[in-house]
Amino acid sequence: MEVLRGSVRTYTWGSRTHLAELLGDPVPSPHPQAELWLGAHRDEPSRLTGGDRTLVDALRDDPTGTLGPGRRQRWSDRLPYLLKVLAAEEPLSLQAHPSAEQAAAGYAREEAAGVPRTAAERNYPDPLPKPELLCALTEFHALAGFREPAETVRLLRALDVRALDHHTELLAAQPDADGLRALFTTWITLPQRAVDELVPALLDGCVAHARGHGEFTTEARTLLDLGERYPGDAGVLAALLLNRVALAPGECLYQPAGSPHSYLAGAGVELMANSDNVLRCGLTPKHVDVPELLRVLDFAPGAPTLLPGEGTGPVTRFTPSEYFSLARCSFDGTEEKDADLGIEGPRIVVTVEGTVRVSTSRGQTQEVGRGTAAWVPACDGPVTIGAVDGPALAFAAADGLGDGQ
Repeated sequence: MEVLRGSVRTYTWGSRTHLAELLGDPVPSPHPQAELWLGAHRDEPSRLTGGDRTLVDALRDDPTGTLGPGRRQRWSDRLPYLLKVLAAEEPLSLQAHPSAEQAAAGYAREEAAGVPRTAAERNYPDPLPKPELLCALTEFHALAGFREPAETVRLLRALDVRALDHHTELLAAQPDADGLRALFTTWITLPQRAVDELVPALLDGCVAHARGHGEFTTEARTLLDLGERYPGDAGVLAALLLNRVALAPGECLYQPAGSPHSYLAGAGVELMANSDNVLRCGLTPKHVDVPELLRVLDFAPGAPTLLPGEGTGPVTRFTPSEYFSLARCSFDGTEEKDADLGIEGPRIVVTVEGTVRVSTSRGQTQEVGRGTAAWVPACDGPVTIGAVDGPALAFAAADGLGDGQ
């Protein structure tokens, strides 16, 4: 077990306060800080005790000890997940991620075509899927998955935008996944002049609805915010079709393959497969490959996937994928003994409140304070975790393969 130092990514949508406060840096930060990365991502690997070695170096030097023999074979000597603390002040792009089969096929296709992996038009820089989950640290807002069509028809009729009447009735006549696909495809492929007419008309309808405190005021205000930040973007229309989600701290949202989503505002712990494959749907100046996006998107409507979690006591585990499992470890400071972490293999522990004590079966103990992290390789065996001097909140990441791998 070693101390692990992550890297802060400074994207324009980030916060100038949340990560700075977490890390004990001056507030506000000089630039928006969006994500704290903890893992073995090739672009930004975390560093181990002393700072001379990265987690990529540790995996290369002892893949069997760090991953375990079974996991080494399954993950081809890679750490399969990337753990982040995310802080959004502005909406992220509307996007979706491919399945394992789609990622492998897309990567092979682009490699054969000679598309540079760093090219703006590259969709598949690696052959891996990218499911992800987010566990809220603050109230967290997002768009996630396609809303039930009948509810979307009610929303469109409530906004009362004459220019959208024809589109509304088309969805009303086919309120299923095929109807959603047809309407989404129509909107995402509109000529720019048509988008420039429809989006302002939509926003006028949102203003009137919000002023009247209508049933869909939250959705209307979200669309107004998106329209202001991304004028002339067809993604504002696409956002009409998606579920609007508000998470309370501790709630966990899962994004499976094909689910369109955008994080709007808030802070959370994000855990994902260690992949860069993103198909953008809008709300971005970056490349949008519409034909490939339509192949990847899952148009099946339904409620967003909120994970219930498993476990008793202070540790709650979320394991929606073989690529990752997240343990939320919440202590009120009155616990009489440390808790079994309940996840094996290569693990990363990060503390966001207070200080926790991490102990391994080899007799090692490490205190992990707020804003710091620890790397626990597979060879360290089972781990227990407990609070030090009062309440604490920490998260532990592992793969989702379970015991005995």
